[in-house]
Amino acid sequence: MSASPTFLEEAANLLGPSGLTTDPDLLDPWLTDWRGRFTGMACALASPSGATQLSQLVRLCARHKVQIVPQGGNSGMVGGATPDGTGTSLLLSLRRMNAIRGIDPENRKVTCEAGVVLQTLHEAVAEEAMRFPLTLGGKGSATVGGLISTNAGGSQVLRHGSMRALVLGLEAVLADGDIFSMLTPLKKDNRGFDLKQLLIGSEGTLGIVTAATLRLVPAVAERVVIWAGLPSLKAARALLLHCESNAGDSLEGFEVVPERCLDFVVEYLPGARAPLAGRHAWHALIEVVADASNADNLREDCEAMMAGAFEQNLLEDAVIAANETQAEEFWLLRESIAPAERERGPAVQHDISVPVEQMPEFVEMIVPEVESAWPGTQAVAFGHLGDGNVHFHVIAPPTDDVSAWHEGDGKAISRQVYDMVVAWDGSISAEHGIGQLKREELLRLGDPVSLAMMTRVKRALDPEGLLNPGKLV
Repeated sequence: MSASPTFLEEAANLLGPSGLTTDPDLLDPWLTDWRGRFTGMACALASPSGATQLSQLVRLCARHKVQIVPQGGNSGMVGGATPDGTGTSLLLSLRRMNAIRGIDPENRKVTCEAGVVLQTLHEAVAEEAMRFPLTLGGKGSATVGGLISTNAGGSQVLRHGSMRALVLGLEAVLADGDIFSMLTPLKKDNRGFDLKQLLIGSEGTLGIVTAATLRLVPAVAERVVIWAGLPSLKAARALLLHCESNAGDSLEGFEVVPERCLDFVVEYLPGARAPLAGRHAWHALIEVVADASNADNLREDCEAMMAGAFEQNLLEDAVIAANETQAEEFWLLRESIAPAERERGPAVQHDISVPVEQMPEFVEMIVPEVESAWPGTQAVAFGHLGDGNVHFHVIAPPTDDVSAWHEGDGKAISRQVYDMVVAWDGSISAEHGIGQLKREELLRLGDPVSLAMMTRVKRALDPEGLLNPGKLV
């Protein structure tokens, strides 16, 4: 590792013993991404206590030309929070900045710092009979700052949108150390560019998110969770339209899972079992919710909705969760797909989207085409059918050299997948971001004008390239 002793001494004096460490044992857990694809090095791990101290640290880094890699819960999928192998970057943890500054149930908003863990936020607002309507499998480690920086999605995007739709105000430290502060939300504000939206989804390359004001909704008073078996993804699309027509805004989640993924999870998860007795090519996990004003007839309405679906031959079988325990068991099956797949060995993961109405045909085309082109692989698609986003993963055949497979066949498979996605007018990144995993493909396939605009913005806000180098732009 290489770093100026003067820089490290000044940083240590600024942050104190609890705010800076060069201990390899303390650094090591944060130098590899969640999937184990990328491992880097860093000169130190910095953990500032607040935005003011972070501002001073960023100015110090700018003076010494030290690059900064911000990191939230280190639960990202594209290596966006992992430093490179030079050991010259400073790894920046915001996990000490974890205060919930205020919850305002009357105005349905919460202000919290970037290091607040998503599950902690859920629990805090629940005490005020409110909820933050974004959740995902990594809620126990993902932080608010990371979710904003990557414009995270999750299973409730169908109704509430991604983080872009949930951020009302933002605070961030820019590359020169200035603090951008727009935490107070205004329903109408037409003073030029919406600068907070520029920072959302920028993956820490334009500024470091330190706090946010987020939108809340009333707590769920009643929810109904349904597991349905279907003959095809096209049938799932028809069922989705039926549910949207009947449930309206009460329809909060509609996830699709192929039989192969369900088999993986049942094998991986102790005590797990398939919700339905028979086998079905596809499964749909449906969630319908209501607040206190609309809770009384929710179950009866859902029973009528599913009865109508049976009458129209939209599904083969279905079961409605009898209680909250069974509802959570259904969701655990969905949320365990990623760890169950990881247990099976190496894979290349593609977080992709195509126009919603084309998703069934796209999946029917791409799965056999990829498996035919790469014998021995297993291709699976699952995820958020309602917003046109599926996770298309290709599991490697048995191999003794994981790195060689990723660098060889894995990259070639991804190239083929992304070519198909672009040909269908889709996106190579629906909700996980670009990071370092997809940067090369973005440069290859992205619109030249859009790429040029992003590059100009990066140069304007971070001319020295100090923030999260090698990611996104």
